[in-house]
Amino acid sequence: MRVFVTGGTGLIGSAVVADLLGNGHTVLALARSDASVRAVEAAGAEPLRGALADLDTLRAGAARTDGVIHLAFSNDFSSPEALAQGISEESAALAAIGKQLVGSDRPFVAASGTPSVPGRVSVETDPVPTDGPVGGRGRAITAVLDLASRGVRSTTVRLPRTVHNQGQGGFAGLLTDIARRTGVSGYPGDGTQRWPAVHALDAAALFRLALEQADAGTSWHAVADEGDQVRDIAGVIGRRLGLPVKSVPAETYGPLGPIFANDQPASSTHTRETLGWEPKHPSLLEDLENIEP
Repeated sequence: MRVFVTGGTGLIGSAVVADLLGNGHTVLALARSDASVRAVEAAGAEPLRGALADLDTLRAGAARTDGVIHLAFSNDFSSPEALAQGISEESAALAAIGKQLVGSDRPFVAASGTPSVPGRVSVETDPVPTDGPVGGRGRAITAVLDLASRGVRSTTVRLPRTVHNQGQGGFAGLLTDIARRTGVSGYPGDGTQRWPAVHALDAAALFRLALEQADAGTSWHAVADEGDQVRDIAGVIGRRLGLPVKSVPAETYGPLGPIFANDQPASSTHTRETLGWEPKHPSLLEDLENIEP
């Protein structure tokens, strides 16, 4: 299958491209800079020059391929305005790709996040939030899944709070960056809230399985670790960096503060049983041992 991938040079996307190529697919990857073009070519894929905001380019990429995997996002969490802008850009991109695929019966796999369900572990049938700081992403993903009624094999792979590789990535990576900047390995509240996690190489395999096998309108959880307590995550970060570990105000984390404070464990039992996905790579707490002091 020839697959159009957005976000193909990021931590997750580069793993997805490698997994696709390693399993007999070919890849056309969106590349917004000369450096991205070189990275795509070095990986063995074909670059398509353009940014996520270039809707004509996205439509062209979808038209030229047998399926789409969407991973690109601005990842600018510096302010509520920056986050809202990133969500707006992604929503327009998803709508453009989806419209191009209507009636084609081709697969469209979009990344989203595991939901938080008060009092229990979330599962694949739980809806994603459509309000709050990232509610716009939930609404956009819901629209993608609704394309199942319009001749698109649309599915979503829900990513946990941390997708990691070599100690980097996700919410844990943000905790590490903030710890380096502030001199404290902090966590919000009492730190007993749980965050799910997955290694990027395991997540990549699930994106491919969803592309190949998943029925239209379905959601899947790329969750290897159901939920590590945030104070345990901060503890490893603090030990690796030689910094004190303590609770800090939720405001430390800007617009993500309310999300960081939530208990949000997630299950992937249905995903594993249905798609035959089995995580094989190190857990988050093991992988954080790769953080360099």
